[in-house]
Amino acid sequence: MKYFVIGERELVLAFALVGVQGSAVANRSEALDSFFRVTGRGTAITGAPAAEERPKVLIITEQVADMLADEVINWQMRGDYPLIVEIPGIQGHLAGRKTMTDAIREAIGIHV
Repeated sequence: MKYFVIGERELVLAFALVGVQGSAVANRSEALDSFFRVTGRGTAITGAPAAEERPKVLIITEQVADMLADEVINWQMRGDYPLIVEIPGIQGHLAGRKTMTDAIREAIGIHV
């Protein structure tokens, strides 16, 4: 399965050490360009990979998810690949965000 990560430079470098390609972004414009390129909606300038070359899982940091909130929601509603997974950035969880464990506990109603 092919993965791709969009986030801070340090995080992208860490994923590169285990063989996962990525794109380091610092602002919305860079994040949007990377997101469109990876999802196959790239421009003629940036290009878009063919469907079989696109990653199946797109890992983005919570900071990038905030920058691309509308685009991420629209993509997830389509139910198409790549599957988008949000992870905390280098500084940890953003204030007000639930951890995966908290979300699961809330969904099933059981505290383990």
